[in-house]
Amino acid sequence: MILAQWQENPRPAKLSEELENGIVRCHLSPRNCKIRPGKYGFCMVRANQNGKLVTLNYGRSVHATEETIETEAVFHYAPGEPILSMGNIGCMLNCDYCHNWKTSQARFVADGDVWNYTPEQVVEIAKSHGIRVISWTYNDPVVWHEFVTETAALARQEGMINLFKSAFFISPEAIEELLPVIDIFSISVKSMDPKYYRRLTKGWIEPVLEGTKQVYAAGKHVEVSTLMVTDLSDNDDTARAISTFVGEQLDATVPVHFVRFHPDYKMTDSRRTPIDRLESARATALDMGIRNVYLGNVYDNDATNTTCWNCGILQVTRYGLNARLVGVNSTAECTSCGAPTGMKLLPPAPRPTTVDSLPDQYQVADFTWHGDIRSLHIQLLNEGTESQVVYQRRFGDPAAGTAWTPLPLAPGESYRFAAAKATPDEHGVQVAISPEGVKCSLHEVFDRAHFPTVEVATGALNEDVTPFPSYAVTAPNRGATFLDITEASPS
Repeated sequence: MILAQWQENPRPAKLSEELENGIVRCHLSPRNCKIRPGKYGFCMVRANQNGKLVTLNYGRSVHATEETIETEAVFHYAPGEPILSMGNIGCMLNCDYCHNWKTSQARFVADGDVWNYTPEQVVEIAKSHGIRVISWTYNDPVVWHEFVTETAALARQEGMINLFKSAFFISPEAIEELLPVIDIFSISVKSMDPKYYRRLTKGWIEPVLEGTKQVYAAGKHVEVSTLMVTDLSDNDDTARAISTFVGEQLDATVPVHFVRFHPDYKMTDSRRTPIDRLESARATALDMGIRNVYLGNVYDNDATNTTCWNCGILQVTRYGLNARLVGVNSTAECTSCGAPTGMKLLPPAPRPTTVDSLPDQYQVADFTWHGDIRSLHIQLLNEGTESQVVYQRRFGDPAAGTAWTPLPLAPGESYRFAAAKATPDEHGVQVAISPEGVKCSLHEVFDRAHFPTVEVATGALNEDVTPFPSYAVTAPNRGATFLDITEASPS
């Protein structure tokens, strides 16, 4: 059998127990998978090679992407802060509505979607672009455990912050290995209904809740989000159950996010979550005493802003994935009444320089926001042997100005960043590149970021259609064999 490129060179895995007859047990997730030689665990990226547990996805990633911290349902840690988002392959769950199924379910992964990084390269990308937060995200970082812990430790040595965005179906032992290197945990609690978890995620709820309590008790910054799936969990019962857990088991000040669903993967016959149901859930949570309750994947809604719990003034304005502090001082207190916001702030970063006009010969590509497509990934490749500069700006809103922001690219560098609609009157985004040596592609993003995306030329232009490949009904089932692990050799 031909070995896919991303599966080459397995690495020794942590949290392994060797049993009789060459069987190994993986203690990364609550499944505690018992894996026979040449076979895989549920995640399909941890396997038994000659009686040893190995990981197949060390350093295997979707393209590193600059986004903002709001992408990860984190509103109370450095609002508006740029992050470097890193996602990988595989997952310890298999949610029927997964927005990242093309990479979370390893049997669908295409080599063209996979990039190889070392821990040093990830940290260097962040450093070279002035990014202070690395986010472990997308499919789910739990199954990337070895690469995450090693890279996060290196990042911390450079003074960086690590964010872990996860469904958190993870063992207590694995959490203990994360605690020394992870600063922020954004945890997706899918539901408070055990039957829902079993049926729709193929996991179970109890370890998710216990793990959330574990990181909160360790003093980490925690925010909780729940995807409100249309006609399944988009109701006040869900809001009450989530609020009870947060209020009684964590703290009423822990931010809660109710996130809008879009049809995807095995649930394309559904519809977007009605906004009024999200607003009702938020009202329920506020009535129960949860102090900071937000809506996700919505625009033009005050429920994305932060107001002072004490005096009610506006503290942070948000539009899409953009945020601006307007009522919070440098010590994270309300500028009106002095009440603590509970936010954690980073020292101010240098403001990016801008230019009013482009160099001669630059080519400009336009992208116009449409329907629910209000964010975009812009991928750049400097094919030359000299440094290049790319420029980007927004257009359509006179109040936002017309200046261009430069983005330097090192020779041979491939860089990807997100642009999201920043004001109600903004029409779109423009990218200007040198006619020699730089390639640029634009990729639509539906709601918060997901992978893979498709180029605009092949993307959907309908308002509520996910702009990436649709799940094929004839796709192979989980029992399909796609690699004989005995053919792989360790690095």
